Amino acid sequence: MGWAAGAVLRDRDAGLYLSAVVVSGFGTSAMWLAAGVWVKSLTGSDSLAALTAFAMWAPTLIGPLLGSVADRVRRRPLLVRSNLAMCVLLLPLLAVDSAGRVWILFTVLAVYGAVSVVQDAAEAGLVAKVVDTRLLGDVNGLRMAANEGMKLLAPLVGVVLFTRFGGASVALLDLASFAAAAGVFALLRVREEPPAVRPEGAGPFAGAWAGARELRRSAVLWPLVAGGAAVMALAGVNGALVYAVTDSVLGRSPAFTGVLYAAQGAGSVLCGLLAGPLLRRAGERRLAAAGVALFAAAVALRALPYDAVALVCSAGIGLGLPCALLAAMTAVQRETPDAVLGRTAATASTLMFLPNAVTLGLGAGLVAFVDVRVLLTLTGLLGLVVAALLARRGRVPEASRRRHP
Repeated sequence: MGWAAGAVLRDRDAGLYLSAVVVSGFGTSAMWLAAGVWVKSLTGSDSLAALTAFAMWAPTLIGPLLGSVADRVRRRPLLVRSNLAMCVLLLPLLAVDSAGRVWILFTVLAVYGAVSVVQDAAEAGLVAKVVDTRLLGDVNGLRMAANEGMKLLAPLVGVVLFTRFGGASVALLDLASFAAAAGVFALLRVREEPPAVRPEGAGPFAGAWAGARELRRSAVLWPLVAGGAAVMALAGVNGALVYAVTDSVLGRSPAFTGVLYAAQGAGSVLCGLLAGPLLRRAGERRLAAAGVALFAAAVALRALPYDAVALVCSAGIGLGLPCALLAAMTAVQRETPDAVLGRTAATASTLMFLPNAVTLGLGAGLVAFVDVRVLLTLTGLLGLVVAALLARRGRVPEASRRRHP
């Protein structure tokens, strides 16, 4: 692990890429929680506060359309310009000082989410050019480890800033992070030819469904993305049960949920650090299957009424769940032609994360009628079925893998 991670960090462009992602991600993580607190403080509405996260997430639903933008232009300039555009976008938040102006915040957050989808698609294509193919898993893992680590710190920073100086201070922090990211992306040395005009047309959203077609016809990518979608659906149910676990299973106050989330975040950081070596040793499908199996076992064991078991299970969920996502996205970067990589990456993200939102609501409804221990056990069993299917599909010969320049 150390050699590969060191090789990534010693590479100038790979190091710059990770630095840009970390810097902009810090601001985004701070804004994510502070936005809800901001709306709550101005309106007193819990529902409106909860909608801030949805406003940022909703553009993922049209990921295939937004991802097509990243295939129509050179990606490094797109990332530089979009980060600078985010600096301008955040300026209206300085005027949000009353309930009557909360609409400005929601408008900004919706555009924020859309730009983030475009940036993610552009980064997926750019990193495939910047980094040696053998190190893609390491870079993706380090990126996730950094992002998960920031989620433990940045939201706290955002809330502290909001409490002491108001929402404008968080907006300025986020603005500064995007400006810094734009500067770092501008330093990348990557050779990109202007994308050729595709037969499907010259419009920015033309051929948006090419990514879906690329996934569906690939014997390598489709099982991984379908497995990722299945486990994220189960993760939505598990997420909806966390407060019931804290109360009904452990007999703890709701505040203990924060400790469980911290343990899960630590597991995700560890997963990111181990991802590269594990991908090289096991391959994408076997790693995905093993991660889903670990996730499933940890979810089922949450039914046991012991604090120590709950903490270990939370760490196990954090360690196992991201394996399927990292395996799928790394395979997308390796297997997809550059001309449709942005669309394919954005489509894969939409397919994997949409079920999570749906089953989060489903789980919240089920827990009112079904004992949480039963739901945990069933979720764990379904997870083991997904893991078994991934392992079985993983027997497809490696020779069937495609590699595109």
